[in-house]
Parts: sequence; C-alpha cells; structure tokens
Amino acid sequence: MKTAHIREDLMLNRRQALQTGIALGALSVAAPLGALAQGKPSIKIRYSEVARAIYYAPTYVAMTKGFFREAGLDVALTTAQGGDKSVAALLSNSADIALTGPEVSIYVQISDSPTKIPIFGVLTEADGLMLVGRNKVDKFDWQQLKGKEILSIRPGSTPDLFLEAALRKNGIDPIKDVKLVNNLAPPARMGSWLAGQNRYAIFQEPDASQLELDGKAHFLASIGEAVGHMDCTSFMATDKYIRENPEVIQAWTNAIHKAQQWTASALPSEIVGAIEPFFPGVSQRAMIAGTERLRRFNIWKSTPKIDPSSLEKLQDILVQGGVLESAKRVKFADLMRPEFGNKVK
Repeated sequence: MKTAHIREDLMLNRRQALQTGIALGALSVAAPLGALAQGKPSIKIRYSEVARAIYYAPTYVAMTKGFFREAGLDVALTTAQGGDKSVAALLSNSADIALTGPEVSIYVQISDSPTKIPIFGVLTEADGLMLVGRNKVDKFDWQQLKGKEILSIRPGSTPDLFLEAALRKNGIDPIKDVKLVNNLAPPARMGSWLAGQNRYAIFQEPDASQLELDGKAHFLASIGEAVGHMDCTSFMATDKYIRENPEVIQAWTNAIHKAQQWTASALPSEIVGAIEPFFPGVSQRAMIAGTERLRRFNIWKSTPKIDPSSLEKLQDILVQGGVLESAKRVKFADLMRPEFGNKVK
C-alpha cells in the first residue's frame, strides 16, 4: 500500500511539474542564408531547438550545406535548454518552429491552451541518450543499477521517460529500485557529474564520448536501443502558424529531408566537418566518436515522414510514467500533420 501511495504522489507531482514557463534560452546562432536564386527574398524563420547535441545533426547539416537556403529560408537558431522552454517560445510567439520531444505536443494538446502545437515532421527514430557509469565493466547488466542513483533529466521529458522505459524493459522498477535525480537544470548536469555526484547518468553526444575520452565515465548502454525504435525528436509549430504558412512548413520539411538523406550516406568525419561550427571547443575525437555511436544505433531517421504507430508506443510510455492519464490519450489526427512529410521532394 505504501508503494502505491508513493507512486500516486509521484505521478501527481510529475503532472504538476509539466506546467511550462515563458523563458527562452539565450544562446543564438544565425545561419548565413541569402536570397532565392529566382530573386525572391528569403523567409525568416525563428527556430528553437531543445538542446545542443549531435543527436540533432541533420538540422545543422541543413544549415551548413545550404539546404534551408535552397528552400528559401533564412533560419535564426536559438537553444532553449528544455522542451518546456521551446514550447513556451512557440506559445508566446518568440519562435516559429521548434524541435523537441513529441511529448510536449501531447501535453499542450490535452491542456486548456487554445493554441495547439501539432507535429509536422520527425528528425530521429530513437532516443539519443547514452547511459554511462563511473566504473568500467566487462559486461553491463541492468540489474547493477538497483539501489543506485542515476542522474537523469527534467521529469516528464522524453529522456527521463525513456530512461524509465528502458529500466522497466530490463526488470527494474524506476520508482522502487532506483533513484532518478532529475531536478538539475541541463547546464548544471555536467558540473554535478564532474563533482562526483551519482554513480550513473544519461548524457547526449558528444558529452558522453568526451567524458569517456577524459576517463570521467564509461559507456554502458544506449537508451534508444533498449527502448526500441519509434519516432522521437519532432518538429512542431502552432496550429495557427501551420495554417497560415503551409508553404513554409513544406519548404522546411523538404530541406530537412535532404539533410537526413545526406547524413544517412555521409562518413562520420564528413558529418563532423559539417556540424563542427555548432560545437566550439569540443574535441574532434569526441565528435567523431559520438557520431559513430549514433550511427551504430540507427538513431537518425532518413525521412521526416511520421510513423502513425509511434504515437501509440509513445503514449504507452507516458501513461506508464504517470504523466498522461489513459483516458486522455490523443488521436493521431488531432496531433499530427503527416501531409508535409508525405510530400517531401
């Protein structure tokens, strides 16, 4: 009975924690895009990414390889440092398009907000987080995590929920068997780990590879591989913006498709060469190692097309994680705009 009460209290706290603010990340990188060849001015797009990571490589490729420019788009990039902040940017009209976990679109869909943020394209087909530990082990067994603290990410975010799903798939109750430390802001996580806090953690690339190269962590498992493939990080915009700018959304989706195709066929060193400007100060060895790891686990999609079956898999995880009531599951037609991915060229 005590465990049941703990679980109910945790789920209530999680749902309360999903309320979004209106703050927007300050880091900004503008892509040097020009006018269309036919003389039309480029359309300016305010684009908010949830975080900076190799996980989102195709979007950086679209900038450096000129795919956005060819589509007539002038993209200004900001990094929100959190899906809640990306959503806030859309809802406050501080951004036109956002890239973040699909769960936030569901949260807004079932909220009282009159503005919704449908998903119109998908960048990745698996979670990109890597589980690392302080000690190197010859063969990792998930049961080694029992009774331990794991540095996670914001409650209700896909990284946190996917970590929980990976634990469940490997016979570990994420509430009873481990303690997930998910109360640190993204910029503070690395400092916490380097200060010696927690024995295990999840990190994006290139952070996971850099920690390993520095002898500060050891790779144990891919969360994406453990959970399985499904549409993950997604592009979204407000329903109003999509309705008023369908040609812009299509142009964006076309450019992302070209970048995904290029990324799928490029060598890791070529991918790193294209995205290095977005990772100043990061060693090339860590960049290449991180890129190779993401390629090995088939993290990137080769098309922005939306897979209808993924929504149900995701909602199963949200329900199990206590952030979505089963009765409030959303319908594909209410949340997704697949026509843009279906028309890519």
